[in-house]
Amino acid sequence: MYDKKKEVVGNTEIVPVEITEELLKEKLYEVRGVKVMLDSDLAEIYGYETKNFNRQVKNNAKKFEGDEFMFRLTKTEFDEILRCKNFTSSWGGSRYTPYAFTEQGVYMLMTVLRGDLAIKQSRDLVRTFKKMKDYILGNQNLIGQREVMQLSIQTMENTTEISNLRMNLGSVEKQMSDVMEQLEDVVTKSELADMMNGFVNNEDNGWLMFNTKYCSADVAYSSIYSQAKKSVYLVDNYIGLRTLVLLKNTPGGTEIKIFSDNIGSGKLHNVEYTDFCKEYPNINLTMQHTGGIYHDRFIVLDYGTKDERVFLCGASSKDAGGRITSIVEDFGIDKYKPMIKQLLQNSALQLT
Repeated sequence: MYDKKKEVVGNTEIVPVEITEELLKEKLYEVRGVKVMLDSDLAEIYGYETKNFNRQVKNNAKKFEGDEFMFRLTKTEFDEILRCKNFTSSWGGSRYTPYAFTEQGVYMLMTVLRGDLAIKQSRDLVRTFKKMKDYILGNQNLIGQREVMQLSIQTMENTTEISNLRMNLGSVEKQMSDVMEQLEDVVTKSELADMMNGFVNNEDNGWLMFNTKYCSADVAYSSIYSQAKKSVYLVDNYIGLRTLVLLKNTPGGTEIKIFSDNIGSGKLHNVEYTDFCKEYPNINLTMQHTGGIYHDRFIVLDYGTKDERVFLCGASSKDAGGRITSIVEDFGIDKYKPMIKQLLQNSALQLT
Protein backbone atom coordinates (compact mmCIF):
# COMPACT_ATOMS: atom_id res chain seq x y z
CA MET A 1 0.00 0.00 0.00
CA TYR A 2 1.15 3.55 -0.70
CA ASP A 3 2.86 5.23 2.25
CA LYS A 4 1.14 8.57 2.93
CA LYS A 5 4.32 10.47 3.71
CA LYS A 6 5.97 13.46 2.11
CA GLU A 7 7.25 12.90 -1.39
CA VAL A 8 9.41 15.11 -3.57
CA VAL A 9 7.71 16.06 -6.84
CA GLY A 10 9.33 18.66 -9.06
CA ASN A 11 11.85 19.53 -6.30
CA THR A 12 8.98 20.34 -3.91
CA GLU A 13 7.99 18.35 -0.82
CA ILE A 14 4.30 17.56 -0.88
CA VAL A 15 1.86 15.59 1.26
CA PRO A 16 -0.57 13.49 -0.83
CA VAL A 17 -4.15 14.79 -0.82
CA GLU A 18 -6.59 12.13 0.37
CA ILE A 19 -9.20 11.61 -2.33
CA THR A 20 -12.66 11.25 -0.81
CA GLU A 21 -16.22 11.63 -2.02
CA GLU A 22 -16.49 14.85 -0.01
CA LEU A 23 -13.40 16.25 -1.71
CA LEU A 24 -14.70 15.52 -5.21
CA LYS A 25 -18.12 16.97 -4.40
CA GLU A 26 -16.34 20.22 -3.55
CA LYS A 27 -14.10 20.14 -6.63
CA LEU A 28 -16.73 19.37 -9.29
CA TYR A 29 -18.15 22.40 -11.09
CA GLU A 30 -20.69 22.75 -13.87
CA VAL A 31 -19.52 24.84 -16.82
CA ARG A 32 -21.02 24.87 -20.32
CA GLY A 33 -23.40 22.08 -19.34
CA VAL A 34 -20.70 19.60 -18.27
CA LYS A 35 -19.00 18.75 -14.97
CA VAL A 36 -15.35 19.78 -14.79
CA MET A 37 -12.39 20.01 -12.42
CA LEU A 38 -10.02 22.97 -12.41
CA ASP A 39 -6.31 22.70 -13.17
CA SER A 40 -5.37 24.06 -9.72
CA ASP A 41 -7.44 21.39 -7.94
CA LEU A 42 -6.03 18.59 -10.07
CA ALA A 43 -2.51 19.95 -9.57
CA GLU A 44 -3.01 19.78 -5.80
CA ILE A 45 -4.34 16.21 -6.01
CA TYR A 46 -1.36 15.09 -8.10
CA GLY A 47 1.23 17.02 -6.08
CA TYR A 48 2.22 19.69 -8.61
CA GLU A 49 2.35 23.44 -8.63
CA THR A 50 -0.30 24.58 -11.09
CA LYS A 51 2.20 25.93 -13.62
CA ASN A 52 4.19 22.67 -13.59
CA PHE A 53 0.97 20.67 -13.88
CA ASN A 54 -0.10 22.67 -16.94
CA ARG A 55 3.37 22.21 -18.40
CA GLN A 56 2.85 18.44 -18.30
CA VAL A 57 -0.43 18.90 -20.16
CA LYS A 58 1.18 21.24 -22.71
CA ASN A 59 3.91 18.66 -23.37
CA ASN A 60 1.14 16.21 -24.33
CA ALA A 61 -1.09 18.73 -26.09
CA LYS A 62 -2.25 16.34 -28.82
CA LYS A 63 -3.92 14.13 -26.22
CA PHE A 64 -6.10 17.01 -25.02
CA GLU A 65 -7.20 18.51 -28.33
CA GLY A 66 -10.87 19.42 -28.32
CA ASP A 67 -13.22 20.84 -25.69
CA GLU A 68 -14.37 17.34 -24.74
CA PHE A 69 -11.08 17.03 -22.80
CA MET A 70 -10.29 20.54 -21.54
CA PHE A 71 -10.92 24.22 -22.19
CA ARG A 72 -9.93 27.56 -20.68
CA LEU A 73 -12.58 29.32 -18.61
CA THR A 74 -13.69 32.79 -19.48
CA LYS A 75 -13.44 35.40 -16.73
CA THR A 76 -17.22 35.39 -16.40
CA GLU A 77 -17.29 31.59 -15.99
CA PHE A 78 -14.55 31.67 -13.39
CA ASP A 79 -16.21 34.49 -11.44
CA GLU A 80 -19.43 32.45 -11.40
CA ILE A 81 -17.59 29.47 -9.92
CA LEU A 82 -16.16 31.70 -7.19
CA ARG A 83 -19.63 33.03 -6.35
CA CYS A 84 -21.27 29.59 -6.29
CA LYS A 85 -18.61 28.05 -4.08
CA ASN A 86 -18.21 31.16 -1.92
CA PHE A 87 -14.42 31.11 -1.67
CA THR A 88 -11.61 33.52 -2.35
CA SER A 89 -9.71 33.25 -5.62
CA SER A 90 -6.07 32.23 -5.56
CA TRP A 91 -6.00 33.30 -9.17
CA GLY A 92 -5.09 36.85 -8.14
CA GLY A 93 -6.26 38.53 -11.33
CA SER A 94 -3.41 37.22 -13.48
CA ARG A 95 -3.55 37.30 -17.26
CA TYR A 96 -4.90 33.78 -17.66
CA THR A 97 -7.98 32.09 -16.26
CA PRO A 98 -7.80 28.41 -15.21
CA TYR A 99 -8.20 25.40 -17.44
CA ALA A 100 -11.22 23.16 -16.87
CA PHE A 101 -10.89 19.41 -17.41
CA THR A 102 -13.90 17.26 -18.27
CA GLU A 103 -14.20 13.71 -16.98
CA GLN A 104 -12.61 12.48 -20.22
CA GLY A 105 -9.79 14.94 -19.66
CA VAL A 106 -9.24 13.65 -16.12
CA TYR A 107 -8.94 10.10 -17.44
CA MET A 108 -6.52 11.26 -20.11
CA LEU A 109 -4.37 12.80 -17.37
CA MET A 110 -3.97 9.33 -15.89
CA THR A 111 -2.05 8.26 -18.98
CA VAL A 112 0.19 11.33 -18.90
CA LEU A 113 1.28 11.88 -15.29
CA ARG A 114 4.08 9.62 -14.05
CA GLY A 115 5.44 8.36 -10.77
CA ASP A 116 4.26 6.43 -7.72
CA LEU A 117 2.12 9.29 -6.42
CA ALA A 118 0.40 9.75 -9.80
CA ILE A 119 -0.43 6.03 -9.97
CA LYS A 120 -1.78 6.03 -6.42
CA GLN A 121 -3.91 9.16 -6.94
CA SER A 122 -5.27 7.93 -10.29
CA ARG A 123 -6.39 4.66 -8.77
CA ASP A 124 -8.05 6.49 -5.87
CA LEU A 125 -9.83 8.83 -8.29
CA VAL A 126 -11.32 5.91 -10.24
CA ARG A 127 -12.40 4.13 -7.04
CA THR A 128 -13.98 7.27 -5.63
CA PHE A 129 -15.83 8.05 -8.88
CA LYS A 130 -17.33 4.55 -8.71
CA LYS A 131 -18.35 5.00 -5.06
CA MET A 132 -20.04 8.29 -5.90
CA LYS A 133 -22.72 6.66 -8.06
CA ASP A 134 -25.33 6.63 -5.25
CA TYR A 135 -24.59 10.27 -4.41
CA ILE A 136 -24.86 11.26 -8.07
CA LEU A 137 -28.19 9.47 -8.52
CA GLY A 138 -29.58 11.18 -5.43
CA ASN A 139 -28.52 14.68 -6.46
CA GLN A 140 -29.89 15.27 -9.92
CA ASN A 141 -29.28 19.02 -9.70
CA LEU A 142 -25.53 18.36 -9.50
CA ILE A 143 -24.90 15.54 -11.95
CA GLY A 144 -27.43 13.95 -14.30
CA GLN A 145 -28.27 10.33 -15.05
CA ARG A 146 -26.72 10.65 -18.50
CA GLU A 147 -23.41 11.64 -16.92
CA VAL A 148 -23.61 8.66 -14.54
CA MET A 149 -23.83 6.39 -17.54
CA GLN A 150 -21.04 8.18 -19.38
CA LEU A 151 -18.80 8.04 -16.32
CA SER A 152 -19.48 4.32 -15.89
CA ILE A 153 -18.77 3.69 -19.56
CA GLN A 154 -15.58 5.74 -19.50
CA THR A 155 -14.37 4.01 -16.32
CA MET A 156 -15.03 0.59 -17.84
CA GLU A 157 -13.32 1.50 -21.10
CA ASN A 158 -10.24 2.81 -19.34
CA THR A 159 -10.06 -0.21 -17.04
CA THR A 160 -10.46 -2.58 -19.98
CA GLU A 161 -7.84 -0.73 -22.02
CA ILE A 162 -5.36 -0.78 -19.16
CA SER A 163 -6.05 -4.46 -18.44
CA ASN A 164 -5.48 -5.39 -22.08
CA LEU A 165 -2.28 -3.36 -22.23
CA ARG A 166 -1.07 -4.97 -19.04
CA MET A 167 -1.69 -8.51 -20.35
CA ASN A 168 -0.16 -7.73 -23.74
CA LEU A 169 2.86 -6.19 -22.09
CA GLY A 170 3.33 -9.30 -19.96
CA SER A 171 3.28 -11.47 -23.09
CA VAL A 172 5.83 -9.25 -24.81
CA GLU A 173 8.09 -9.32 -21.76
CA LYS A 174 7.98 -13.13 -21.67
CA GLN A 175 8.86 -13.45 -25.35
CA MET A 176 11.68 -10.97 -25.15
CA SER A 177 13.15 -12.45 -21.99
CA ASP A 178 13.12 -15.93 -23.56
CA VAL A 179 15.06 -14.67 -26.55
CA MET A 180 17.26 -12.02 -24.95
CA GLU A 181 17.65 -12.49 -21.21
CA GLN A 182 19.89 -9.46 -20.99
CA LEU A 183 16.89 -7.23 -21.77
CA GLU A 184 14.77 -8.58 -18.93
CA ASP A 185 15.52 -5.80 -16.48
CA VAL A 186 14.92 -3.10 -19.06
CA VAL A 187 11.52 -4.45 -20.05
CA THR A 188 10.11 -5.40 -16.66
CA LYS A 189 11.11 -2.09 -15.12
CA SER A 190 9.67 0.04 -17.89
CA GLU A 191 7.45 2.96 -16.90
CA LEU A 192 4.54 1.42 -18.78
CA ALA A 193 4.82 -1.88 -16.91
CA ASP A 194 4.98 -0.09 -13.56
CA MET A 195 1.93 1.99 -14.39
CA MET A 196 -0.14 -1.02 -15.48
CA ASN A 197 0.83 -3.08 -12.44
CA GLY A 198 0.08 -0.18 -10.14
CA PHE A 199 -3.19 0.91 -11.66
CA VAL A 200 -4.83 -2.50 -12.05
CA ASN A 201 -4.01 -5.01 -9.33
CA ASN A 202 -5.65 -7.61 -7.14
CA GLU A 203 -6.92 -4.99 -4.69
CA ASP A 204 -9.29 -3.69 -7.33
CA ASN A 205 -11.37 -6.89 -7.01
CA GLY A 206 -12.05 -6.80 -10.74
CA TRP A 207 -10.79 -10.26 -11.65
CA LEU A 208 -12.26 -13.71 -12.28
CA MET A 209 -11.44 -17.09 -13.83
CA PHE A 210 -12.38 -17.22 -17.51
CA ASN A 211 -11.98 -20.72 -19.00
CA THR A 212 -9.36 -21.51 -16.31
CA LYS A 213 -7.38 -18.29 -16.92
CA TYR A 214 -7.10 -15.35 -14.52
CA CYS A 215 -8.63 -12.36 -16.29
CA SER A 216 -10.11 -8.90 -15.75
CA ALA A 217 -13.90 -9.22 -15.35
CA ASP A 218 -14.60 -6.44 -17.85
CA VAL A 219 -12.19 -7.94 -20.39
CA ALA A 220 -13.79 -11.39 -20.01
CA TYR A 221 -17.32 -10.15 -20.73
CA SER A 222 -16.19 -7.86 -23.54
CA SER A 223 -14.32 -10.77 -25.12
CA ILE A 224 -17.39 -13.00 -25.04
CA TYR A 225 -19.83 -10.39 -26.37
CA SER A 226 -17.48 -9.33 -29.17
CA GLN A 227 -17.59 -12.85 -30.64
CA ALA A 228 -21.34 -12.72 -31.35
CA LYS A 229 -22.34 -12.88 -35.02
CA LYS A 230 -26.12 -12.78 -34.79
CA SER A 231 -27.40 -12.57 -31.21
CA VAL A 232 -26.54 -12.34 -27.51
CA TYR A 233 -29.01 -13.78 -24.99
CA LEU A 234 -28.20 -13.01 -21.35
CA VAL A 235 -30.04 -14.87 -18.59
CA ASP A 236 -29.48 -13.08 -15.29
CA ASN A 237 -31.99 -12.07 -12.63
CA TYR A 238 -29.63 -9.44 -11.19
CA ILE A 239 -28.95 -6.66 -13.68
CA GLY A 240 -27.78 -3.06 -13.39
CA LEU A 241 -26.25 -0.21 -15.36
CA ARG A 242 -22.96 -2.10 -15.66
CA THR A 243 -24.82 -4.92 -17.41
CA LEU A 244 -25.71 -2.52 -20.22
CA VAL A 245 -22.28 -0.89 -20.30
CA LEU A 246 -20.59 -4.24 -20.91
CA LEU A 247 -23.04 -5.08 -23.71
CA LYS A 248 -22.41 -1.86 -25.64
CA ASN A 249 -19.35 -3.31 -27.39
CA THR A 250 -21.39 -6.11 -28.97
CA PRO A 251 -20.93 -5.99 -32.79
CA GLY A 252 -23.35 -3.74 -34.64
CA GLY A 253 -26.56 -5.35 -35.86
CA THR A 254 -26.51 -8.02 -33.17
CA GLU A 255 -29.81 -8.86 -31.50
CA ILE A 256 -29.46 -8.51 -27.71
CA LYS A 257 -32.02 -9.99 -25.31
CA ILE A 258 -31.75 -9.80 -21.54
CA PHE A 259 -33.88 -12.30 -19.63
CA SER A 260 -34.27 -11.06 -16.05
CA ASP A 261 -36.70 -10.42 -13.24
CA ASN A 262 -34.46 -7.47 -12.21
CA ILE A 263 -34.35 -8.17 -8.49
CA GLY A 264 -31.94 -7.35 -5.66
CA SER A 265 -30.24 -4.14 -4.58
CA GLY A 266 -28.78 -1.89 -7.27
CA LYS A 267 -31.28 -3.12 -9.85
CA LEU A 268 -31.66 -1.45 -13.23
CA HIS A 269 -34.05 1.53 -13.41
CA ASN A 270 -35.98 2.79 -16.39
CA VAL A 271 -34.17 6.14 -16.47
CA GLU A 272 -30.81 4.37 -16.80
CA TYR A 273 -32.13 2.08 -19.53
CA THR A 274 -33.74 5.00 -21.41
CA ASP A 275 -30.57 7.10 -21.29
CA PHE A 276 -28.50 4.15 -22.47
CA CYS A 277 -30.80 3.60 -25.45
CA LYS A 278 -30.61 7.31 -26.33
CA GLU A 279 -26.82 7.23 -26.14
CA TYR A 280 -26.60 4.09 -28.29
CA PRO A 281 -29.65 4.12 -30.59
CA ASN A 282 -28.14 1.51 -32.92
CA ILE A 283 -28.05 -1.18 -30.23
CA ASN A 284 -30.94 -3.62 -30.69
CA LEU A 285 -31.78 -4.40 -27.05
CA THR A 286 -34.95 -5.88 -25.54
CA MET A 287 -35.74 -7.43 -22.15
CA GLN A 288 -38.04 -10.26 -21.03
CA HIS A 289 -38.86 -11.95 -17.72
CA THR A 290 -37.20 -15.22 -16.70
CA GLY A 291 -40.29 -16.48 -14.88
CA GLY A 292 -38.62 -16.73 -11.48
CA ILE A 293 -37.13 -20.23 -11.93
CA TYR A 294 -33.49 -19.40 -12.70
CA HIS A 295 -30.70 -19.15 -10.17
CA ASP A 296 -27.63 -19.50 -12.41
CA ARG A 297 -26.53 -17.06 -15.10
CA PHE A 298 -26.02 -17.89 -18.77
CA ILE A 299 -24.75 -16.17 -21.90
CA VAL A 300 -25.93 -17.68 -25.19
CA LEU A 301 -24.31 -16.48 -28.41
CA ASP A 302 -25.94 -16.93 -31.85
CA TYR A 303 -28.87 -19.04 -30.68
CA GLY A 304 -30.25 -21.39 -33.34
CA THR A 305 -27.24 -21.11 -35.66
CA LYS A 306 -24.22 -23.32 -36.34
CA ASP A 307 -22.14 -20.84 -34.31
CA GLU A 308 -24.23 -21.22 -31.14
CA ARG A 309 -22.19 -21.13 -27.90
CA VAL A 310 -23.15 -21.18 -24.21
CA PHE A 311 -21.23 -19.75 -21.23
CA LEU A 312 -22.01 -20.46 -17.56
CA CYS A 313 -21.38 -17.45 -15.29
CA GLY A 314 -20.83 -17.79 -11.56
CA ALA A 315 -21.86 -14.20 -10.85
CA SER A 316 -24.00 -11.48 -12.37
CA SER A 317 -22.08 -9.26 -14.77
CA LYS A 318 -23.02 -6.17 -12.75
CA ASP A 319 -21.08 -7.61 -9.79
CA ALA A 320 -18.41 -9.64 -11.60
CA GLY A 321 -15.00 -9.43 -10.01
CA GLY A 322 -16.34 -8.50 -6.57
CA ARG A 323 -15.85 -12.05 -5.28
CA ILE A 324 -14.10 -15.18 -6.47
CA THR A 325 -16.07 -16.42 -9.46
CA SER A 326 -15.65 -17.96 -12.90
CA ILE A 327 -17.03 -18.09 -16.45
CA VAL A 328 -16.82 -21.42 -18.30
CA GLU A 329 -17.95 -22.37 -21.80
CA ASP A 330 -20.23 -25.43 -21.96
CA PHE A 331 -19.87 -27.28 -25.25
CA GLY A 332 -22.99 -29.43 -24.70
CA ILE A 333 -25.33 -26.79 -26.08
CA ASP A 334 -28.28 -28.99 -27.09
CA LYS A 335 -29.59 -29.28 -23.53
CA TYR A 336 -30.11 -25.51 -23.43
CA LYS A 337 -32.44 -25.32 -26.44
CA PRO A 338 -35.68 -26.08 -24.49
CA MET A 339 -34.68 -23.51 -21.87
CA ILE A 340 -34.15 -20.74 -24.42
CA LYS A 341 -37.31 -21.71 -26.31
CA GLN A 342 -39.32 -21.25 -23.10
CA LEU A 343 -37.61 -17.97 -22.22
CA LEU A 344 -38.46 -16.51 -25.64
CA GLN A 345 -42.16 -16.99 -24.85
CA ASN A 346 -42.01 -15.02 -21.59
CA SER A 347 -43.50 -11.54 -21.21
CA ALA A 348 -41.56 -8.30 -21.65
CA LEU A 349 -39.77 -6.87 -18.62
CA GLN A 350 -41.09 -3.43 -17.60
CA LEU A 351 -38.60 -1.30 -15.65
CA THR A 352 -39.66 1.18 -12.99
